[in-house]
Amino acid sequence: MKKVTTLVGVGLAIATLFVGMPVAASTSGPARAPVATISWRPCHSLFGAQCGFISVPLNYAHPNRKHIKIAVSRVRHTSSAGAYKGVILVNPGGPGAPGRSYATLGQDVPKHVGDDYDWIGFDPRGVGASRPALRCVHDYFHVNRPDYRPRTSALLHKWKHRSRHYAQRCAAKHPALIRHMTTAETARDMDQIRLALGVDRISFYGFSYGTYLGQVYATLFPNHLRRMVLDSTVDPRRVWYGANLDQDIAFDRNITTWFKWVAKYHAHYHVGATEKAVEHRWYAILDQLAAHPAGGKVGPDEWTDTFLWAGYYRSTWKTLGHDFSRYVHGGHWRAVADFYAFYNSPGDDNGYAVYLAVECTDAPWPQRWSRWQSDGDRVYAKAPFLTWDNAWFNAPCLYWKAPARKPVHISGSSTQSVLLIDETHDAATPFEGSLEVRRRFLRSSLISEPGGGTHADSLSGDDCVDNRIADYLRSGKRPARKSGDRADYRCAPLPDPVP
Repeated sequence: MKKVTTLVGVGLAIATLFVGMPVAASTSGPARAPVATISWRPCHSLFGAQCGFISVPLNYAHPNRKHIKIAVSRVRHTSSAGAYKGVILVNPGGPGAPGRSYATLGQDVPKHVGDDYDWIGFDPRGVGASRPALRCVHDYFHVNRPDYRPRTSALLHKWKHRSRHYAQRCAAKHPALIRHMTTAETARDMDQIRLALGVDRISFYGFSYGTYLGQVYATLFPNHLRRMVLDSTVDPRRVWYGANLDQDIAFDRNITTWFKWVAKYHAHYHVGATEKAVEHRWYAILDQLAAHPAGGKVGPDEWTDTFLWAGYYRSTWKTLGHDFSRYVHGGHWRAVADFYAFYNSPGDDNGYAVYLAVECTDAPWPQRWSRWQSDGDRVYAKAPFLTWDNAWFNAPCLYWKAPARKPVHISGSSTQSVLLIDETHDAATPFEGSLEVRRRFLRSSLISEPGGGTHADSLSGDDCVDNRIADYLRSGKRPARKSGDRADYRCAPLPDPVP
């Protein structure tokens, strides 16, 4: 799942920049791709940044055939030549999140260390401003959809039909593109960006899914990687079917934590004085909305998808607590509908289409519905909050028309330097993923935030974390590795909000 970002427009004034002779192409890919250049122009809505496009092969096995365009952005370093640290690429997650706005991430690095880098954002293949952009059914997330919970055979049939239809529409509209959307191909696109910039090595900063992209790049192109920061790390053993089952358990824990927080402030929200009371009321409303959607727009799915964000980001807790309370004490549903619409983009399925195109082909999925059903029933029995929501979100993979690949075997044996950051109660990428990547990348260090339950929030104001990121990006200094299977340094997470 993805970190929230905004698209960056491209201005009309063209300022062409000549890119110097590139270094020799890597031989890590299956074939040598032609080296492109980038013509930069001012970004229309990203002050101080330049935007452009790079042409890359659709299929790296045939690099001289059809090409596609990757939208890229750049904020150049402002430090002196002696302090310049080179190029750093950023990916915000998803898969499916646009990334051009992340060229401005350097301004969030403490001590002006971000000034020492050229920051490169990009919309991965199929995403955002990249061309072609993958879209299949624009209104797939329209309001008042069938209940996620397949409590009747009719509901089960509806969701299987919707999932199959979505996969069929993607195949009909983008038959070639959906066959070439794997993380490995995006990693090769990153290396084409490196070549176009004329540099031998890049650094990388990845959030959420971007941490898996970083792992794949480090495996395929270790000699072209200088430093890498991975925040909220994907477990490479669990891509992607197992990872989603892990999320179901973790988000159920996190929503229970939020219920406890709402109960703690019962005097403010008046929803319930205990966690069980709040939980009971939330699920009672879920059942009511399944029978009678509020305003014809907020049904059980919109209710779940809205409050899911409490499991992602504790910064949403006050807003969602307020919206929950207003619904309980007056049936005010519009705030919930607005929250859902803002965060789920029901009129644009680009992010979702790319999410599926990547995850459905990165690794095999179970090919029989009976397996999905049995796993869903088993997990739902102990973690009901997200289980069927997540199952149907991924169910088009059962019908996907592009073949799944064998996942890249992640190896950090040749990677020189990695800094890992994770909150121990991160639900989208459970903490075990960071421990596993630490095991594989022996030249890595892990900073943990015990008890923290926010996803991918480095460079968001926690000085303990952010200052160590700055130190790492400035000099390569990272916390010394400790013995055993544990974090190498601990920082307290940001405090929970107070209404």
